Amino acid sequence: MKYLCIGYLDKKKMDALSKAQIDTAMSECPAFMEEFYDSGKVLFVAGTPTEIKSMRRVDGRVNITDSPAAGAHEAIGCVFLVEATDIEDAIKVAALHPTTRIAAGEKLGFRIGISPVHYFEDRTLKTP
Repeated sequence: MKYLCIGYLDKKKMDALSKAQIDTAMSECPAFMEEFYDSGKVLFVAGTPTEIKSMRRVDGRVNITDSPAAGAHEAIGCVFLVEATDIEDAIKVAALHPTTRIAAGEKLGFRIGISPVHYFEDRTLKTP
């Protein structure tokens, strides 16, 4: 079964750091990412900026605005999809991600949400 994992961070705490401090914290990630990928259960990973737009249909039109969460201090930092036998297996794989392993993660409010995927369709165009 597939599980969608969403990594969150505290935007206020991240914004309070200098680029050098962020770079130092993130420099711990590559070693953990290697172990994470070596699990063989990671299907994709995507890092996201904290700027978010929102689309909503209102009165027959699509409105694009800043996300309602834009003012919130918690933001999405990454998303990843894992193939796991059950939720416990998905938790074990997600626990390999740097979000819960780097020391700075605790101070920066890093956390991961894990949700079973009840529908998945891969529409990726593959080149021959």
